[in-house]
Amino acid sequence: MLKQDKLSLGVLVGFLTPIAAFLLYWLLAVYLSKHINLADFLIYLKNARQQIPKVISICLLANGIVFYFYTRARLDITAKGILLITLLYAIVILLLKII
Repeated sequence: MLKQDKLSLGVLVGFLTPIAAFLLYWLLAVYLSKHINLADFLIYLKNARQQIPKVISICLLANGIVFYFYTRARLDITAKGILLITLLYAIVILLLKII
């Protein structure tokens, strides 16, 4: 399924990869070192709004890795969907920094 060359697949992969990266970030950097559960970490991010763009940026690096692999496999339409969602995430990051 992940070898199809579809824009919708790229959008789905581009949207879900940073979410998976966020959960991995929480597990490795927060839970294992400080034993803070996910709900408490989300409350922390809600209260420390200046940290949200930083965490999103870290998680967005996973989209770059996935984008690289799709372009190497010559699945360019799927890679365009990943790039589209990455740019939308970047706009969200800019808006969060302005607000």
